[in-house]
Amino acid sequence: QVQLVESGGGLVQAGASLRLSCAASGGTFSSYAMGWFRQAPGKEREVVARISAGGSNKYYADSVKGRFTISRDNAKNTVYLQMNSLKPEDTAVYYCSAAFIGGNYDYWGQGTQVTVSS
Repeated sequence: QVQLVESGGGLVQAGASLRLSCAASGGTFSSYAMGWFRQAPGKEREVVARISAGGSNKYYADSVKGRFTISRDNAKNTVYLQMNSLKPEDTAVYYCSAAFIGGNYDYWGQGTQVTVSS
């Protein structure tokens, strides 16, 4: 059973940067693909970025391409989301999630709020 704890959210102005971190415990971190998802008020949860277990394959939603970067440090059991040039529409609760190789994103953190003011 993997436990995930996000940190790094906050209130920033448009154009600013934030780095989210997600610390994992309770499993073999390098066996899990990791993802960042977000949910804005009144909207469905959506994928923001994903990274493979080894870190070589990455996926980004079109809305964040060129602005966000996902990375992982398997030695520290941590996945990161560097968010640059933030926009008000990036405002949401951001969740970290883990998927065992070949499985679904079954493990979720509690979420961290990101608010971008205009």
